[in-house]
Amino acid sequence: MIETELVLLRHGQAQCNRDGVVGGPLTCTGLTDQGTAQVERAARRLAAEHAERPFDVLLASPRLRLRQTGQILADALTMPLTVEPVLDGPVHGAADGQPWRTVKDQHGGGPHAHPDQPWAEGSDTWNGYLHRAGLAFDQLIEQCRAKRVLLAVHGESVQALHALLLGPVDQAAVGFTVDHASLTRWQHHRNTRGQRRWLLERHNDTAHLWEAQP
Repeated sequence: MIETELVLLRHGQAQCNRDGVVGGPLTCTGLTDQGTAQVERAARRLAAEHAERPFDVLLASPRLRLRQTGQILADALTMPLTVEPVLDGPVHGAADGQPWRTVKDQHGGGPHAHPDQPWAEGSDTWNGYLHRAGLAFDQLIEQCRAKRVLLAVHGESVQALHALLLGPVDQAAVGFTVDHASLTRWQHHRNTRGQRRWLLERHNDTAHLWEAQP
């Protein structure tokens, strides 16, 4: 029996993704036309699912591309959207708005490459972000027990939830692909003996992006 379900949708392609720059809160300019179309496809799929098994809660991270993603979902599912600050992505500090190539050259790789070092002045460390995001998800899970929760989040948020529920791994050696407008589902099951555990039902599901549209 599924007691709680978390369905995570990564935002669609954003302008910062297309331009290859760090999209922090100061410089995020939202989704591209392609990103909007990607989220609309995901929303049609989720709306059909919502009609059969309704979601109880719809949450979005606060950056513009996530608020736009969440609003597309809210319109398609006709349910209220809550913007949740604790679900925000990594703090980029001085890297906000800078080319990722430059940031990675200066840091010796992406944020995960040296997970206990900031990748820019005033930024998180990767492990620090995972810890902070894990605490936020822990709180969310406690508040949303026995509910179906739909979240519009960053790719890093998906990785943070995996780290929380799967346990620690060497972030420099192991990671997860999280495509734009992909779906990830975690389900908390209880069996006939009353035993409970989390199951990763699917990860990086993009089938809706390739299906023929009416």
